[in-house]
Amino acid sequence: MDIPSKYNPSETEDKWYEYWQKHKFFESDPDEREPYTIVIPPPNVTGVLHMGHMLNNTIQDVLVRRARMMGKNALWVPGTDHASIATEAKVVGMLKERGINKSELSREQFLEYAWEWKEKHGGIILEQLKKLGASCDWRRTAFTMDDSLSESVLKVFIDLYNKGLVYRGVRMVNWDPQAKTALSDEEVIHKELQSKLYYVKYKVEGEDNHIVIATTRPETILGDTAVCVNPQDERFKTFHGKNIIIPLVNRVVPLIQDEYVDMEFGTGALKITPAHDENDYKIGLKYNLPGIDIFNDDGSLNERAELYVGEDRFVVRKKIVKDLEEKGHILKIEDYINKVGFSERTDAVIEPKLSLQWFLNMKELAKPALENVMNDSIKLFPPKFKNTYRHWMENVNDWCISRQLWWGQRIPAYYYGENPGPNDYVVAYTIEDALLLAKEKSGNKDLTADLLKQDEDVLDTWFSSWLWPISVFDGIRNPDNKDMKYYYPTNDLVTAPEILFFWVARMIMAGYEYQAEKPFKNVYLTGIVRDAKGRKMSKSLGNSPDPIELMKKYSADGVRVGMLLCSPAGNDLLFDELLTEQGRNFSNKIWNVFRLIKSMNVDEDMEQNPETKIALEWFENKLNAAIIEMDEQYGRYRLSDALMSIYRLFWEEASSWFLEIIKPGFEKSISKKSYDAILVNIEKLLALLHPFMPFITEEIWHYLKDRKDGESLMISPMPLAGKVDEIMIEEFERVKQIITTVRNIRNEKQIPMKETLTLHYKINEGEFFEKYVPVILKLANVSELTEVEENPEGGVSFIVKNIEYYLPIGDKIDTEAELKRLEAELEYTIGFLDSVKKKLANERFVSGAPEAVVLKEKEKLADAESKIASLKIQIISIK
Repeated sequence: MDIPSKYNPSETEDKWYEYWQKHKFFESDPDEREPYTIVIPPPNVTGVLHMGHMLNNTIQDVLVRRARMMGKNALWVPGTDHASIATEAKVVGMLKERGINKSELSREQFLEYAWEWKEKHGGIILEQLKKLGASCDWRRTAFTMDDSLSESVLKVFIDLYNKGLVYRGVRMVNWDPQAKTALSDEEVIHKELQSKLYYVKYKVEGEDNHIVIATTRPETILGDTAVCVNPQDERFKTFHGKNIIIPLVNRVVPLIQDEYVDMEFGTGALKITPAHDENDYKIGLKYNLPGIDIFNDDGSLNERAELYVGEDRFVVRKKIVKDLEEKGHILKIEDYINKVGFSERTDAVIEPKLSLQWFLNMKELAKPALENVMNDSIKLFPPKFKNTYRHWMENVNDWCISRQLWWGQRIPAYYYGENPGPNDYVVAYTIEDALLLAKEKSGNKDLTADLLKQDEDVLDTWFSSWLWPISVFDGIRNPDNKDMKYYYPTNDLVTAPEILFFWVARMIMAGYEYQAEKPFKNVYLTGIVRDAKGRKMSKSLGNSPDPIELMKKYSADGVRVGMLLCSPAGNDLLFDELLTEQGRNFSNKIWNVFRLIKSMNVDEDMEQNPETKIALEWFENKLNAAIIEMDEQYGRYRLSDALMSIYRLFWEEASSWFLEIIKPGFEKSISKKSYDAILVNIEKLLALLHPFMPFITEEIWHYLKDRKDGESLMISPMPLAGKVDEIMIEEFERVKQIITTVRNIRNEKQIPMKETLTLHYKINEGEFFEKYVPVILKLANVSELTEVEENPEGGVSFIVKNIEYYLPIGDKIDTEAELKRLEAELEYTIGFLDSVKKKLANERFVSGAPEAVVLKEKEKLADAESKIASLKIQIISIK
């Protein structure tokens, strides 16, 4: 086969992806093999591929491709999340472009438009993942609003309601005024802002006195229903039992005393706004205070505020401060840094608001989820996240699961009667079931379906995705089905630490609640992808490259390698486009090495030369050592380290030392035996590289020899490690040191590589390894390597492991320069010896370090002492 001079990824990638799909290599069904399962963290149906997806899905593909090559029945389940808030916002935007307002549509009409949008845009990100090489079983692609998954979600809601864990009630919630829906605590991002702290004077009723209260939200003064001080605070004792007048609205409210108030914070007095602050709400319940909700759902003020009705909250903030100043209520205004909650989806400032919502009691559900992470039944990588997880789980709040949206699973609660009371509802899967329950609960046997009205809200998107590892296998509706028994629990989950609680933890809760089993065994937590300056990538900063364009420029393999070169588990990834360029360069290096090997002239009758035999033996040991090292790194989810192991093996050993030794001279041949052995090693290297670089490795693998249709590297066995001769590896390092030193001397003395030299050695201690002489002769271009008793004159000397080497170069030597070099080396070695001595004199090091480490330091000590003695002799001989 003619091998192109340059690797063409654009042709190769599409060709092999189609080939893999045609032969159904990604597909998995239960059989007798050990399963290996990953479920994809479903990207939002609104999404397009970004750098975070690239990292996450590259890691998943590496794991699943390796498992497949390890002989496991590997399944990677793909899918998307319906993303209620984000999708509804996209649909509303689409409707606006068409001149349609959501308010003009019925629920059914809006959902028709939503499904239209989903069908047009919803599959984009999955198609983009194919460009990356994602080896998902696309037959199994799931969507969180598929009929089967939606039915599972509703059945779980009904089950939890019947268990008394789902309840309906008025609570303080995080309200997103832009999306006009409640959010869970986990969907709120807290940011530090430069704000203002307003010191406001509240008049004491019937007196010419006032109490000063500091607030960052003066617009909420209109909803104040009390002022609170600490009962021990001497400053306010004269006001106990008195009333306070709220500025501007002149509402008379009580001054209450509670030890909740921190006397050292602010002025020591708090305004109490039960409808718009979580802590004030609790105080309000304790003292039976009224709650005045002054905000409309869009963040504007309503009639209960009395002033500024219909105006936006932030417009009102400016106006009320001006009015308070004009009426003498502002004592002072200070700059103040505080944390403000923002909606994770819309970036609107969250408004704490009393609202009637549906909640899930999390306390009991959290117990097995906490216990099984703490005892490592489920392992987090890196384990440092266990502390964060424990803190969250020990302080878990009830989950607000209702959203004031139309896109999502509609809550299966039905209100009955002409004017339903707060408890006049039932929960059921169908209206027919609801009618039966409503008749029973109400005692009204004549109740009809037209008097039932389903709840308008939908369930939080996370309430569907927390079931993902179960629902993709239909484990809620059919808990004992074949797929569930075979694939569940899944093996690895790859996700980001920022969703450790509101997705990972909840999936664990659901797993133990509905399968009495963990949903996955290991959780690999990636870092956040940042730019080279450490900034989080975002469209607004313009620092987030388009992954598709990157792959066009640097190839999918190049981008995969670039991402993994800088992505240690759990630590943020500082992405630089130079890394993807490095990945592409690595691809080119692999291609060029392969082409060089395939261009060798093979002689069927030729005997194997000694240096090639040594090189093959040495490289096989290096290869086996790398396999052992990579297996250990995979076991600890150190994927970047595993990539670096094979990267270094190829770049530093295979393409340099190994290739240099085996490469025949100009117009010379290589033996058939050597060539076949080289191809075996290349095939092993390709297999080790394949999970990281699937496209180029598949391409080269098919060029190595004739393959049948249906054969593929991706389903070939992963190489297993053979025995490793550590002594040979160590000896060869000395050989490399000898060759490198001779080459360096040639460079310094400007002696061309083609000029043959002689090399001599003198053994002071230890032994010289004759077997490596052919390698040294070839790579150092020396005609002979002989032992001598005395130092030859006119030579440059160096020491490798207590053996002195002499390179006679006649008048090419500069005695003064050589003396300087030897004295500098002596000075460095004495300093090195001192550092080793200090380490070995440290009692804690000697007693605490592993025996092998201490032994290594003692070897360093002996080598340094021997080298110093030899260097002193050489210096004397030159002088």
